[in-house]
Amino acid sequence: MKIYQCIQDFEAVARPIVTIGTFDGVHLGHQAIFSKMKKEAEKTGGETVVITFSPHPRLVLYKDSVNLKFINTREKKIERLEKVGIDHLIIIPFTKEFARNSSEQFIADYVVKYVHPAKVIIGYDHHFGKNREGSIRLLEGLKKQFGYEVEEVRPLYVNGAPVSSTRIRNLLHDGNVKEANRMLGYEYAITGKVVRGQRIGHKIGYPTANLEIPNEYKLITANGVYACRVLLENRILKGMGNIGVRPTIDHGDLTIEVNIFDFDEDIYGENITIQFVDRLRDEKKFKGLEELKVQLAKDKIDSIARL
Repeated sequence: MKIYQCIQDFEAVARPIVTIGTFDGVHLGHQAIFSKMKKEAEKTGGETVVITFSPHPRLVLYKDSVNLKFINTREKKIERLEKVGIDHLIIIPFTKEFARNSSEQFIADYVVKYVHPAKVIIGYDHHFGKNREGSIRLLEGLKKQFGYEVEEVRPLYVNGAPVSSTRIRNLLHDGNVKEANRMLGYEYAITGKVVRGQRIGHKIGYPTANLEIPNEYKLITANGVYACRVLLENRILKGMGNIGVRPTIDHGDLTIEVNIFDFDEDIYGENITIQFVDRLRDEKKFKGLEELKVQLAKDKIDSIARL
């Protein structure tokens, strides 16, 4: 996948099949768009082009952006777009000045001028341009003038609900990773560096790898205990993770830690990815470490059963 940090750097290709959006999550709904793009490109001899923005428009435009969290970091979003087989990724720097462009100006002065799309494939609910006035209707109205085709991708439903980044974020806020994963099409994950903790887990027979909290805009699912898979280099390991303040021990800051089953290697300083498969229970304060140890034994059995 070729990556362009501004649209002016895009190198012309034959019959670009284009989509536009922020694509937080790269979930099943987004993947349906990408799948249509790839089929169209194969049929016409074209190449797929995703146009996205960085930072996320809401971080630039709204004061409440401090509370905005994302399913994937920028780096993980790029990885997932590459994994689904996109040919070209254009990342437009999003600024307040850029946001003043009307939706028609954006299509004419950016998308058409620099990419020359043969076809634009867009999600049913996508809006763009100043005040988010651009939509499928605008694209349809401009297609004769600019010589491209347009296709709208209808919503994708999972368990009776339309797949959307907002819905997935809400599920993760509630700790419902199992349902969120169904909509993502993969397991929600957190990647970070293993750092030294208080080593309480070692004392009770359940040593944990403590993760450095990722960037401030990464969405962290609800506090609790989870059945997890751990990606370490090229290995996939099983474990149980905890997100929370460890009320039995210290009521401290938020921590993300995972006990990797049948594992005793020194991995301090290494990056690992924790994939959250299912939520086992709420975080709970126990009377002491012995009671916590008994519960962890039950959690391990429960975790293994769900992995």
